[in-house]
Amino acid sequence: MDLIIRNASLVDGTGADARPADVAVRAGRVAQVDEPGRIPAEGGDELDADGLVLTPGFVDPHTHYDAQLFWDPTASPSALHGVTTVIGGNCGFTLAPLLPGDGDYVRRMMAKVEGMPLAALEQGLDWDWSSFGEYLDRLEGRLGVNAGFLVGHCALRRVVMGPDATTEDASPEQLDAMRALLAESLRSGGLGFSTTRARTHSDGDGVPVASRRATVEELLALAAVVADHEGTTLEFASDGCLDGFDDDEVDFMIAFSRAGGRPLNWNVLTVDSHAPERYRNQLAAMDRCAAEGARVVALTMPVIVGMNMSFLNHCALNMMPDWGDILGLPVPERIERLRDPATRRFMEERAASPDAGVFARLTGWDGYVVGDTFAPENEGLGGRRIGDIAAERGTGVFDTLLDVVVADDLRTVLWPGATDNDAESWELRRLAWQHPAVMLGGSDAGAHLDRMQGANYTTRFLADCLRGRRLTTLEDAVRMLTSVPAELFGLVDRGVVAPGAHADLVLFDPATVDSELLTLVDDLPGGTSRLFAGSVGVERVWVGGVEVVSEGRSTGATPGTVVRSGRDTRTVPIG
Repeated sequence: MDLIIRNASLVDGTGADARPADVAVRAGRVAQVDEPGRIPAEGGDELDADGLVLTPGFVDPHTHYDAQLFWDPTASPSALHGVTTVIGGNCGFTLAPLLPGDGDYVRRMMAKVEGMPLAALEQGLDWDWSSFGEYLDRLEGRLGVNAGFLVGHCALRRVVMGPDATTEDASPEQLDAMRALLAESLRSGGLGFSTTRARTHSDGDGVPVASRRATVEELLALAAVVADHEGTTLEFASDGCLDGFDDDEVDFMIAFSRAGGRPLNWNVLTVDSHAPERYRNQLAAMDRCAAEGARVVALTMPVIVGMNMSFLNHCALNMMPDWGDILGLPVPERIERLRDPATRRFMEERAASPDAGVFARLTGWDGYVVGDTFAPENEGLGGRRIGDIAAERGTGVFDTLLDVVVADDLRTVLWPGATDNDAESWELRRLAWQHPAVMLGGSDAGAHLDRMQGANYTTRFLADCLRGRRLTTLEDAVRMLTSVPAELFGLVDRGVVAPGAHADLVLFDPATVDSELLTLVDDLPGGTSRLFAGSVGVERVWVGGVEVVSEGRSTGATPGTVVRSGRDTRTVPIG
């Protein structure tokens, strides 16, 4: 044996009760699982887990690590939080296939839609591939985690149609070319097809991204290509994620899943007791899809994701109804508008309207906590709630928020007080986790780097299950983080600890497992910033039997593999 982990409390990913066990690893696979003391020593490394919890590596089904893995093979901070397999290429956005000289367009699009710093994209990648297979080959052999990638619709359209991709319907010849390009990309290992129809997705020129121009007929034709390739899947984003699904969108999801003969997942189901109709609508849509022979799965986060808001830089506040035109003004004009009482009342009223949809969760203005400030008049406000400051000043809460921001020339860092952190919302989440068409995920890890940090959801969820709200058991929490996403993507021999499975493993202390608090660090190419949080209580993480995290720190090892369809995945039926 290469490694024997002794005296662990094994939670094997199946949902079975934790049990004392020794686990042996040989050649990157789990070779034996037995009662403590039953596996003889054979001269390899041995580790006494001393009752720590041993689980399969966690699977993050919705990331945007497509670029970051080139300058950061460890997928920081995901691996620190026990994630050993990530799925990229979501929402229709991939870096391949790529036309020669088209890197600038793709970089600006990714900077806009996924919040990746433009300087990091310019300096952290060489952009010298053209096909999807060449892109995957650049990553093979230099990954600290396992990574699989869907093929993005926007890239297919851009390669075939050029600049017309965002403005024109595809001709029959162009659709045939897209189908052929998708087939080639899937044969090289693409895990499936992803697209977006969401109104929030515009490119670097402010134009709706290419996939938003596609007809339903085009989407179904591309899904049909997926049906011809083993171990593939479908993913999309839509306005239904924001507002709830109308009948036409439900019809589309059913037809899309059926055309591909594959599960379809979407991101993200947000749960808020103040908007129960959206939650009920989205789950009812999933039920109708299942009843009509499709398999559609909603991703949902089991934690409140830490994010900061800004009136200076583009963020979720720009998505508030009618705020975009105001926050898109040049900064001097924007400041003048934000000083205007009539503009303030208009913004406050529009944010509180039903049109705000999912973004209404950001309107808990009194709970906003002030982060970094810059003006002398804001000195000492860092770490304080806007509601408390307003009470001291005798001013309205929203007025106080804007007074602070305007004094800082809009540079203030704000941490929102989400409206969905109440007991009723958590109970709705608990119920959602048990729904057959709901799966944990939606971290967006690798995207929105200076605005939010979802990569640590695994350890935060475990901490909440063990020492917080305890909305589910440890065994069920681990199952939802491991075998459930592994099964949806058809990942072969992953998601469980069993003989023959890949030795992707996590060893953590149940008494302390958690995430550190978020901090802003300047460690991206070009000196750009991102939010970062290390883990607490994660003692060891192995990928393919090689230790990639030791005592909470990355070892720098790169034993991960590119997860390729057909070779590393099996087809998951929809019936």
